Amino acid sequence: MTTEPQTASRGLPYHLILLGGRPGWWRSVVGILSLVVVGGLLAPALVSIPFVAGLAVTGHSGASIERMLDLDDPTPLGLAYLNLALAAAIPLTWLIIRVLHGLLPRWLASVLPRLRWRYLFVCVGLALVALIATIVVSALLPAQDTGPAVTGEVNDFTSTTRDFLLVVLFLTPLQAAGEEYAFRGYLTQAFGGIFRHPVPAVVAPAILFALAHGIGQSIPIFFDRLAFGLVAGTLVILTGGLEAGIAMHVLNNWLAFGLALAFGDMGSSLNPTGGSWWAIPVTLTQSLVYLALALFVARTMGLATRGDPIVLVAPQRRV
Repeated sequence: MTTEPQTASRGLPYHLILLGGRPGWWRSVVGILSLVVVGGLLAPALVSIPFVAGLAVTGHSGASIERMLDLDDPTPLGLAYLNLALAAAIPLTWLIIRVLHGLLPRWLASVLPRLRWRYLFVCVGLALVALIATIVVSALLPAQDTGPAVTGEVNDFTSTTRDFLLVVLFLTPLQAAGEEYAFRGYLTQAFGGIFRHPVPAVVAPAILFALAHGIGQSIPIFFDRLAFGLVAGTLVILTGGLEAGIAMHVLNNWLAFGLALAFGDMGSSLNPTGGSWWAIPVTLTQSLVYLALALFVARTMGLATRGDPIVLVAPQRRV
């Protein structure tokens, strides 16, 4: 590990924020392990408790609980459970950075430190522009099989469709934000704290993000998720916050679930298979266009990219 000199006048960039907390690189290692274990095992179990209790109180059998947990053929209740289980990463990362590093949770949002809502909403529009560019490029290339299975016919609008739509509209943004707080938030700062360099702070969380979506996924689909992680991670460091990654993540998920509800099925959206190598130029188009637009707007808005060293002080415990 190398030591990167930081002057008080310049402050700390996003990936080195943890250096302003309690000393010890081992804290980041413990934090990473805690996030993996608690976020991957304990949090989903805890989130399932009110769902299981609700089903039991309303007289549903154990088969209903198994049906809720079946994400190969999800129900609206199952999708709600999945979204909230992933959203639980937000309070979990807050707890880790507060307890282990002695920093207030708001330092995960940005170097300001808080979510810069105006930039976040602008980035939703930028993500839409990048998506339109993707559609144009996709139309010029052979068919790509990376998303939900599309039948070509509009699905009937049923009560189940309505319930899915409500879950996607209100809970999917929380799910996307949860993943961003985990991978582009804490993991970026943790790997940055260990290696004190932006490259591992971006690459390591991006690889873990792609792997977290399934070991057996095809290479084109893995590349799509890896590219997203690399772009979102780069934007976190270059813009000093999570806003651009959250905006792109929310829009991507809304699009995927929306297409599934309109033309396909939710199971294929959650568990895409196959994949075409022709999808890679499409992925690169979306990633590079969004990266350029988000950086241009961030520079135009004059967003801060370093934390104020006067404010960035680990809270002291009272004796």
